[in-house]
Amino acid sequence: MSNHPKFISLRRDYPKFIYESYAWKWVDIDGIAEKRTLRISFVFKVLDAGGNEAFVFEPSVLLSLPFDSPYSESEAHNNSQINTLAFNCGMIEMISCWKATCSPVTQVICGTLTDEQQAWWKRIYFNGLGEFFYVNGIDTDCEWFMRLQNIVQTGGKAINTEQGKAQNCTEYNIADKANEKILVPVGGGKDSCVTLELLKKIYRPRDREILVPFIINPRKATEKCCEKAGFAMSDVVVMYRTIDPLLLEMNRRGFLNGHTPFSAMLAFYSTVAATLAGAKYIVLSNESSANEATVTAGSAGGNGVNHQYSKSFEFETDFQLYAEKFLFHNNTTCPKYFSLLRPFSEAHIAKIFSQYPQYFDVFKSCNVGSKTDSWCGHCAKCLFVYIILAPFLPPETLRKIFNGKNLLDDISLQKEFDELAGAVNIKPFECVGTVDEINWALQQISEKHSGILLDHYKTLAVSKIPQLTEKIFALTPDHALPPLFEDFFKNNYYVGKGEDSCC
Repeated sequence: MSNHPKFISLRRDYPKFIYESYAWKWVDIDGIAEKRTLRISFVFKVLDAGGNEAFVFEPSVLLSLPFDSPYSESEAHNNSQINTLAFNCGMIEMISCWKATCSPVTQVICGTLTDEQQAWWKRIYFNGLGEFFYVNGIDTDCEWFMRLQNIVQTGGKAINTEQGKAQNCTEYNIADKANEKILVPVGGGKDSCVTLELLKKIYRPRDREILVPFIINPRKATEKCCEKAGFAMSDVVVMYRTIDPLLLEMNRRGFLNGHTPFSAMLAFYSTVAATLAGAKYIVLSNESSANEATVTAGSAGGNGVNHQYSKSFEFETDFQLYAEKFLFHNNTTCPKYFSLLRPFSEAHIAKIFSQYPQYFDVFKSCNVGSKTDSWCGHCAKCLFVYIILAPFLPPETLRKIFNGKNLLDDISLQKEFDELAGAVNIKPFECVGTVDEINWALQQISEKHSGILLDHYKTLAVSKIPQLTEKIFALTPDHALPPLFEDFFKNNYYVGKGEDSCC
């Protein structure tokens, strides 16, 4: 669609967006002890052309720990660290509200940003909103889309903390309170299940003591995946994120809407959770396939867009550097943020996942069916998961996962199929594997599976392109794994062929 005229009109009518304040407080909620739940809230405002308040957004999060946090004691250095983390969470949270009006000027008045930080945030916003701009037909660039201004106010508009006054983040060391805990975000799909199982192998028999699952807005799939991995919900760090109802109403009224970089938001909130838990690592489940563009530069008028930008290795390394320099001021308490599955392709992860049948009836990664905890069976994500698992599971097992349906026999999915296979230049705007992986999987199953889409595939030019098993199962060197984890993979997983490609 072309919403560029609306983009221009909204920027004229609502020229200023303000990140006004944030607040945090330890609270007692639902019987959970006060030292275990942190509430962070934000205030964002949109001004109209006359300088009047047009909209006020007040989103918030509740983050509950399964144990007391060393940070819940009211010590100056603890408050200072939480201030820094909460302020930066507001910087990523605000993008969901900003995109409704795309105001050309964004003022941050409740905290200080260096020139380097401002440049970092503009790059994250622009790349993270690449799909939003593309789908809405908005023609803009990294320089023009937003002018970020840092104006620190006084007199109550500045940092709002538990004590009600601003404090600078100072260096300190809580090594005596730190432990070996590892925070593991769990999304309910096959990837986070594989991460949990691999970490259990590495840390057994102390895995239950060391691993701490982290769930944002729990649903049946995330809870059941943790349960199958041996964790009760009482072992899990849980965050409840609330979207301001005003934003939802504006979406219904026709203001601009679209994809925002949720995984970038996860990076900041998981850092808060890891810090409060005293965790040494934040271990993600993003694979090498996430680096491939959804829209390649120059195709269909595109400038290059990656639906999975905030899952990419580029973002991962950018975020870790930002966290070390600006969230923890280069001290030793900064958790290491990395993806355990980065060396693997989606196909390799699917092969590993196929070895854990206990998850087959509980894992879900369909966005359409997320609210009903189901596979919708009609979207590109469902089709991708079906295809990528097909080389490793019998047809009857695969159909059982997808409610008895053979997705390869559904002609209504031909458009999504062609996009996945690379018959067109634009992949689905979903978290899916690379074109090479899809073609490798389809070639592997041509004899074992049947369906209209497989017959259609044989007519496509891409079906004739040789797909090398060695390439699909090679461990990629572009990762940030600490030595312990890298050595584990080198000793247990290797480039191989056929059914013996991993140990």
